[in-house]
Amino acid sequence: MHTIEDSAVAEPDILHPGDSGFDAARTVWNAMVDHRPTLVVRCRGVGDVVAALALARREGLEVGVRCGGHSVVGHGVPDGGLMIDLTPMGAVRVDPVGRRAWVQGGALLGALDAATQPHGLATTAGNVSHTGVGGLTLGGGMGWLARQHGLSCDNVVAYEVVTAGGEVVRAAADERPELFWALRGGGGNFGIVTEFEFRLHDVGTRALSVELDFPVADAVPAVVRWRDLSASAPRAATYTAGVHDGVVTLGLVWVGDPGAGRAHAAELEALGAPVARRVEELSYLDLQTRDDSARGHAVRRYWKGHYFRELSLGAIEGLLATDPGVRAGLQAYGGAIADVPGQEAAFSQRDARFEYVAATSWTDPSQDAARIAAARASAARLEPFASGVYVNVLADDGADGVRRAYPPEKLARLAAVKAVYDPDNVFHLNQNIPPAQPPAAAPAS
Repeated sequence: MHTIEDSAVAEPDILHPGDSGFDAARTVWNAMVDHRPTLVVRCRGVGDVVAALALARREGLEVGVRCGGHSVVGHGVPDGGLMIDLTPMGAVRVDPVGRRAWVQGGALLGALDAATQPHGLATTAGNVSHTGVGGLTLGGGMGWLARQHGLSCDNVVAYEVVTAGGEVVRAAADERPELFWALRGGGGNFGIVTEFEFRLHDVGTRALSVELDFPVADAVPAVVRWRDLSASAPRAATYTAGVHDGVVTLGLVWVGDPGAGRAHAAELEALGAPVARRVEELSYLDLQTRDDSARGHAVRRYWKGHYFRELSLGAIEGLLATDPGVRAGLQAYGGAIADVPGQEAAFSQRDARFEYVAATSWTDPSQDAARIAAARASAARLEPFASGVYVNVLADDGADGVRRAYPPEKLARLAAVKAVYDPDNVFHLNQNIPPAQPPAAAPAS
């Protein structure tokens, strides 16, 4: 029996196969993931994380860190290893006067929004409320507020981190600045973040969604006009496009005064006459939950992604050729995302104009190969036009995907930081950046 010594972790919080709650703990967003850890440690505080990590290293167990469980390949659930489950650490504390939020490492985006919105405040926090704050932020963190206020990682003031050696450290612009730089987009390679301190913004509580549907067959002119309008859009507007089963949906999401959003959305009339139109005023909280998965963790999933600096005619034609059963989407970047100098954070591709994802979901395991092939084929049509990829949408891409997410000079810098804080690559169940190796010793003369 595995035990944790000299720790605040109670024995019931250590789950072995067959224990009540074990299967629930290892179940993640993608039902294709059926990994079985040797044990799960459900952590309620920083001391528990330190002790769980020490146990894993003592027993030689591979380490996975579970927060929201949205890794499409299930990185948080180590098959045969020790899963550090942060989900009990989901508290959010808000200072509405100082416009700060302190968010534990296991919190979901919905908890952050629920704590900040009563004050009319928010920070960039994805598009789906059951996503984990940790995974989203460590990879960058796109969301409806990003064009106004930057990515999630751009709004982190400080991180509390448990390093591979079990040390609890703080990383901020003026404290361990290299680690702070790496955590801003470098993923979970450098430690376990047990608390984020976020900068909040006065965004109000209202939003507007505008969606116009066009048949795929004659949609090229409409998509071209949508692309051109997005280039000069106000920062409150995030332009969106989607293709699914013969229909193209073009529109935008506006966070702020819906009246101003409607005035801007009038420009979409230039796209032509849609076959359907949806214009909805909604609260920011409703906006943040409208794309939540109705079937939760019962669906099998796969996706592929790209970034585009430009959306050429060839890319648009590839988008419109999306395979049946695949949902392809574009979300506009720019604005405050591009304001941040490229070398200021590990996150890369700040010059991207659009992020693309081709996603598919299904329930029948016999469809696995066909569904995955369709998503890959859809994305492959656009790959010649792509400029890179968002690390948070990498799936089974391996080292090639990591090289698409970061330019060589950033990868070298990230590897150097990894060598300082995780020289043994304990935290490798992620889009992994191996530690830099010391130079070989000169041969003896």
